[in-house]
Amino acid sequence: MKVFSIYIKKQGGKILFYLLFSAVFFCLFFLYQIPLHAAVYAVFVGSAFGIAVLIFQFIKFRQKYVQLERAVSQKEFLPENLPKAEVGLEAEYEKLVERLYENIQNMENIYNEKELDMLEYYTLWVHQIKTPIASMYLKLQGEDSEFSREIGTDLMRIEQYVEMVLCYLRLDSSEKDYVFREYSLDSIIKQAVRRFAPQFIRKKIKLEYETTNAVILTDEKWLLFVLEQLLSNSLKYTKPGGCISLQWKPPQLLVVKDTGIGIAKEDLPRIFEKGYTGYNGREDKKASGIGLYLCKRICEKLGYGIWAESEIHKGTEMILDLKRKKLEIE
Repeated sequence: MKVFSIYIKKQGGKILFYLLFSAVFFCLFFLYQIPLHAAVYAVFVGSAFGIAVLIFQFIKFRQKYVQLERAVSQKEFLPENLPKAEVGLEAEYEKLVERLYENIQNMENIYNEKELDMLEYYTLWVHQIKTPIASMYLKLQGEDSEFSREIGTDLMRIEQYVEMVLCYLRLDSSEKDYVFREYSLDSIIKQAVRRFAPQFIRKKIKLEYETTNAVILTDEKWLLFVLEQLLSNSLKYTKPGGCISLQWKPPQLLVVKDTGIGIAKEDLPRIFEKGYTGYNGREDKKASGIGLYLCKRICEKLGYGIWAESEIHKGTEMILDLKRKKLEIE
């Protein structure tokens, strides 16, 4: 019905011309006193011929329209999927589409080359910067003073930012970087807690954690990054003497809860947006708004859910839903 209405609109001029021509034809027959049956016969033959032509043109129009719809609906557009253009204006439009497609392809190739160069450069930079970081860690191992502990904390933060850069670069680069196996959730949690142990001690923040005994299907490296980012945020916004807990709730929920400053109600729906820092970020000028965005994106890749519940001045709960579809174990 949609195709027919479009065709009628397109052929409206021809139909109107035919009606006017028929009216003039009748007037001429009456003017020259030609018998009525002869006039009706001539109009009938002409009408039958005209209708046959319109039907034939409609069939051709419908075939081209369906082919055009199919070409537009395809995920990857290719000019050869378009219906064959007729001579005249359609042929010129076809040439224009092909030229635009070539220009787009050239632009995409240039962009992909630049993106690949940038990815290779920053990946190399990340690996190079890890060498002096490891060297500084080694130099600090022999010292135990307030100054060395502060430097160690800052150094760990630098390392975390470096890993965030690498994560950001690799997030959309390739699905091959995700390897799913069955892991002990406690093992991953302990790795994350162990890394931040000096900060827990230095800020005198209590850690509450009970063994979950859970075995989950995940990618250890990426889930560890998410947990470290959540713990880092909790430590950042929890005052000395506060508490951070990791709770396991059925069916497969891991809750990272803190007694920190909380998140404003109006900020909660947007905390996972790229670059959004909210009220807390405006207070802390160093906030980038990238950490939780990366967590959200990684959880989507892993098939997990993540959301937050919070009250100002009472604390925040970051909830990970680790239940996902069954995958093959590599």
